[in-house]
Amino acid sequence: MALQDVHIVADSKIPFMRGVFEPYAQVSYYEPHEITNAVVRDADILLVRSRTRVDKRLLHGSRCSFVGTATIGYDHIDTQYCNENGIRWVNAPGCNAGSVAQYVLASIILWARTKNLNLSNMTIGIVGVGNVGSIVERYCRSLGMRVLLNDPPRARVEGLDKFVSLDTIASQADIVTFHTPLTMQGEFATCHLASASFLDSLKRSPLIINTARGAVVDNYALLRALNTEKVGDAVMDCWEGEPRLNTALMFASFIATPHIAGYSSDGKANATRMLVEAVAKELNVTIDTSELVPPSPPVSTLALARNSDPIATAVLSSYNPLFETRNLKRQPYDFDRLRNSYGLRREFHAYTVTGAKDNVATVLRELGFNL
Repeated sequence: MALQDVHIVADSKIPFMRGVFEPYAQVSYYEPHEITNAVVRDADILLVRSRTRVDKRLLHGSRCSFVGTATIGYDHIDTQYCNENGIRWVNAPGCNAGSVAQYVLASIILWARTKNLNLSNMTIGIVGVGNVGSIVERYCRSLGMRVLLNDPPRARVEGLDKFVSLDTIASQADIVTFHTPLTMQGEFATCHLASASFLDSLKRSPLIINTARGAVVDNYALLRALNTEKVGDAVMDCWEGEPRLNTALMFASFIATPHIAGYSSDGKANATRMLVEAVAKELNVTIDTSELVPPSPPVSTLALARNSDPIATAVLSSYNPLFETRNLKRQPYDFDRLRNSYGLRREFHAYTVTGAKDNVATVLRELGFNL
C-alpha cells in the first residue's frame, strides 16, 4: 500500500501528535467517544488512549491492522482478538512512570505533613516493582524510609532475597502503594489484589494508595476498611467502574483524583514519542521525534532559602494533588471532563532549586531536581 493511501484514525486528546504523521499518511482525529466501528472501518492504523475499548465490536469488518495506545496499560485492548485476527498492537510501557511516582511521593509527603508524621520513621510496602514501583522505591529510600517490596513474578526469576510476601506488608507497612497491571486470571492475577481479606489483615492502619488500575483494589472493601479504621487513609487515583465511581469512597479518601497520576507533559511526550516510533517502524519510514518535547513550567526555579521544610516544599511546588481532589469532590460526576481538561504538569527534572544545602541538596538531586 502506498503511503498516501494509509489512513490513521487517532484520539484527538493524544498530545503533541498533530502534524507529525500528516506528511506520511491521511490522518483523522476524533474525540474518544467518537471512535466507533463506523469511524474505524476504513482505518489502517488506530491510535487511542485508555478511554477507547478496542475489541471485536470496534474492529469487526474494518481493515485496521495496527493498534497503538499512548498508555502504559493495555487492558482496554482485547489483545486475544487482535492476535487471532492478525492485528498488531503496541503500548507505551514506562512512558509515565516518573509522573506516577511524582504523584505518589507528593501524596505521601502531603499526608505526612497533614498528620505531622516523620517519614523517616515509617515503612512503605510497594506492591509491584516495575517501571513505576522501582522509581517509588528509589524516592522513598532517598527520604530514609524503610521499604518492603512485593513482586511475585520478579521474585520467581530473581529469588526471594529482596522481596516479601503480602502478609509481611500487611503486618509491617505504614503505607501500602499498588503498582501492578490489572490481570483477571492466572497465577499472578491482580484483580482485587487488595481484597477484603487483605484489608482485614492490616495491622498498622496504613495509608493505601492506588495508582495502578481501579480493580486492583476492591473499592467497596476499602470503604469498609476506612470506616472500621483497618485503613487509616486512602489516596485514590484509579477507580472501579470509571468514569462512575464510589462517591462514598471518594469523600472518605484523603486524596481523590480523576485518574491523572500519569498525566504529566513529560509522560505524554514520552508516550507520543514511543507511539510515533512504533508507527514509523510499521510504515517503514523515519520520523524525527526530537521536537516532541513538553513546554517549560511557568515557574521553573524554586527558591528554598530559609525554608523549614525544603524537600516537601520543592516536591509540592512541582505538584500538589489537593487541587484535583477539591475539584473532583465538588464535581464527582464530571470525572471524564476533569480528566480530559487536566492541565498537564511537569516532573521534578523540569525544575531548578536554589538555596538547598548539604543533605537536603543530596536528596533533591536523587529525586531529579536540578540544583
